[in-house]
Amino acid sequence: MTGKIRVAVLLGGQSGEHEVSLLSAQSVLAALDPARYEVVPIGITRAGRWITGDDPLAALLADADPRRLPDGVASAHDVAHIARHREVAPLHAAQQVDVVFPVLHGPNGEDGSIQGLLQLAGVPYVGCGVAASAVGMDKGLMKAAFAHADLPIVPWRLVRRGDWQAQPAAIVARLEAALQYPMFVKPANLGSSVGISKAADRATLGEAIGVAAGYDRRIIVEQGIDAREIEISVLGNDRPRTSVPGEVIPSNEWYDYDAKYLSGASRIVIPADLPAATAAAIAQLAIRAFEAIDGAGLARVDFLLDRTTGAVFLNEVNTMPGFTSVSMYAKMWQASGLSYAALVDELIALAFERHQRG
Repeated sequence: MTGKIRVAVLLGGQSGEHEVSLLSAQSVLAALDPARYEVVPIGITRAGRWITGDDPLAALLADADPRRLPDGVASAHDVAHIARHREVAPLHAAQQVDVVFPVLHGPNGEDGSIQGLLQLAGVPYVGCGVAASAVGMDKGLMKAAFAHADLPIVPWRLVRRGDWQAQPAAIVARLEAALQYPMFVKPANLGSSVGISKAADRATLGEAIGVAAGYDRRIIVEQGIDAREIEISVLGNDRPRTSVPGEVIPSNEWYDYDAKYLSGASRIVIPADLPAATAAAIAQLAIRAFEAIDGAGLARVDFLLDRTTGAVFLNEVNTMPGFTSVSMYAKMWQASGLSYAALVDELIALAFERHQRG
């Protein structure tokens, strides 16, 4: 390929992680070297409109929920700013570039839907393919894949919203028979701790399921354990490698949305203070988890390290992890000797590699 590489950066999206995508995209756009890349930002509004023009990122930030943005990031609410941008057809937009970096989190972005669109358009794109993205997004399917691969996971149960609405008492009884309090309740298809609650008793369990059901028809209920939160980054296609691991020490009781993106008080320790054998085991498990869902390009793999027993449990694989200035994925690679800009370059190269190999 001669000349500049024309890169479309998709940002925004229709999920509950819309604002997180905007924050991630800010960092990615800033890291793309203008000497190497012609960057085409494409915004996706909450209503699903694809917009391009002067500054789609600024337009979507202007219309974002300020409660989900750090102080100083949100600009004045100006819906007209979006209206001034040109709407584009998704397939047409994708086919006008050399490669797409879908900086989208959550449903309709990270779940295989955008990946399927780009696959049909015949355009290289950063990150996992359709199947891995779908499995990585749905925590129920993900845990089933982990169990099949004999990977260690905490006890859990799946609750369907329709069953909860029809027989809540029976669902609570089933959960209490299988799991102990505290329990963590999560929408199956969401990330960034959106819609997640910690339930300490029967009353808060019902409330937590109600919150999660507002986001998804499939709800995951997990056994809570007293654990350290360990994360590690994976990079590559057929021969993935891992970064050094990191530990998140949340500012709140657990690593909720506020602790991740708003308070600025959570601590990150990179590399994590771990015995060499534990760090090596986590790296090996991360590769196995990545391969279990047929990952490609990148993923952040999250673990729970039991404080009492030292047991390691696989929590989840994030196929399009956050790329904000405080996000763990890039920070762990930086601590491993790979700069943010070099990381973005390699992800784009991996997208071309995967596309060429089919």
